[in-house]
Amino acid sequence: MSRVGKSPINIPAGVDVKVDNGLVTVKGKLGELTQQVSEQIEVVIDGNVITLNRLDEEKQTIASHGLYRSLINNMVIGVSAGFEKKLELVGVGYRASNQGQLLDLALGYSHNIVIEVPKEIGLTTVSDKGKNPVVILNSFDKQLVGMVAAKIRSLRKPEPYKGKGVRYAGEYVRRKAGKTAK
Repeated sequence: MSRVGKSPINIPAGVDVKVDNGLVTVKGKLGELTQQVSEQIEVVIDGNVITLNRLDEEKQTIASHGLYRSLINNMVIGVSAGFEKKLELVGVGYRASNQGQLLDLALGYSHNIVIEVPKEIGLTTVSDKGKNPVVILNSFDKQLVGMVAAKIRSLRKPEPYKGKGVRYAGEYVRRKAGKTAK
C-alpha cells in the first residue's frame, strides 16, 4: 500500500486545478503546469482537496500511485510558492556572473563556460568579498530547476581532497586524507 499516494493534496487559495481525460492542469500566480496521469489512476477534486485513487491493484499501478501524487503535489507547490536551488562555487578563482539568462562560469578551465538558462527559470548570482560565489535558480517547475542545477554541478563536481568544485548549498562533501610522507 502506498502511504504517499493515499495522502490528500490541499489546494491553496489562488491555485486552479483542472482534470480533463487524465491531463491535470494546475494554474497559479507563478505559472501553469500540466501532467498526463495514467488511466489506472483516478484524480478526484473535492472542494480544495485532491485525492488520487487506484482503479486496479496491478504492480505497475501501485508503483505509480505515489509517483503521480508527488508530481501533482509539486505542481501545486510550484505554482503557488515556487522552488529554489542554490549552487556554491568553491575554489580559488571560481567566479559566476550573469547577463539576463546567460550564466558565465569560470571553473578553472582554460576558458569560461557560458550556459543559456531556460526563460522559465529566474537566475541570480551573488559574489560577496571573502565568500564563495553563489548561483541561485528559482522557478515554478521543480523538475526543470533540478535538471539545470544538476547540469551546472556536473561541469565541475566537488572533489574529495580539497573540496573544490560546484556544490549545492549545504551539501556535505566527504573528504579524504591525501598522501602521507614517510
